[in-house]
Amino acid sequence: MPASPENIPLGECTLSQSKEQLTPPSRTESTVFSLSRSESLWTTEASRGKCEVFWFPIHLMSTGGSFLACGIVISGLYFAGHCRKVTNILGPALLSIGLMVFVVGVVLIPITKENRKKSNMKSILQKIHI
Repeated sequence: MPASPENIPLGECTLSQSKEQLTPPSRTESTVFSLSRSESLWTTEASRGKCEVFWFPIHLMSTGGSFLACGIVISGLYFAGHCRKVTNILGPALLSIGLMVFVVGVVLIPITKENRKKSNMKSILQKIHI
């Protein structure tokens, strides 16, 4: 008496039966298509405030600014003649790292604005064509 396909071990199945058991039932749209149409960070502008969208650049600018301020203070201590061994290396290092991180944060703001505009235009055009 032949066993039903659900009870046959995978090694005893024919190739077509094992493929049917391993693949999920097909849907009308592919996974790639459904993922490409999902909402991204830039299209949810109405539900998110500006501070939430620009959180990462603001965080970078504040971190870079604090490193920059510490670098200025430590460099000032070097020129004042206090702790010359420590401030000789630490001052310029904090100045350069702080300035670099601050500039990256400043540059990310226009990039984020541009990406939001592009995605908003894309979503408006998709709503018109649907």
